Amino acid sequence: MSVIPWPYRLLTFAALGVALVGFGWIKGASHVQAQWDAAIQQQALQTAAARERQAQATVKVVTQYVDRVRVVREKGDTIIKEIPVYVPVQADAACTINRGFVRLHDAAAAGELPEPARDADAAAAGIALSAVAGTLAANYQTCHENAEQLRALQVWVGEMTGGTK
Repeated sequence: MSVIPWPYRLLTFAALGVALVGFGWIKGASHVQAQWDAAIQQQALQTAAARERQAQATVKVVTQYVDRVRVVREKGDTIIKEIPVYVPVQADAACTINRGFVRLHDAAAAGELPEPARDADAAAAGIALSAVAGTLAANYQTCHENAEQLRALQVWVGEMTGGTK
């Protein structure tokens, strides 16, 4: 029976140890890679599902917004058509709209302070009361459309962030 010298035994144990560590390293790396790949795949699925929910929410909100704005426009158009009924020709003849009113209205519509009043502001502007009613009705119609747009945007943001607004 031959005895293996101790340096060869030590070298054999070292080689065996390196082989075991290498085997463990490779197995561990493949296990970690498999976990990593599964996590990436899960994340991709969650992202796709979130995008699908967001797309559905967007379609729903846009559809509701378009319907609401259509109703606002119909009501506004009906109001504008009724101006001659509520502001007849006699009222146009009896009421003079002065330049000061026109300047004040235009400044308010622009969100600016009006210039100081002048003597010329007292003169008639040549604008009929019915025209003023039409302008005001159209401005309010636009205001209501903007309000519906803002409401829809708020709902959409709530849907995108997971809220229930």
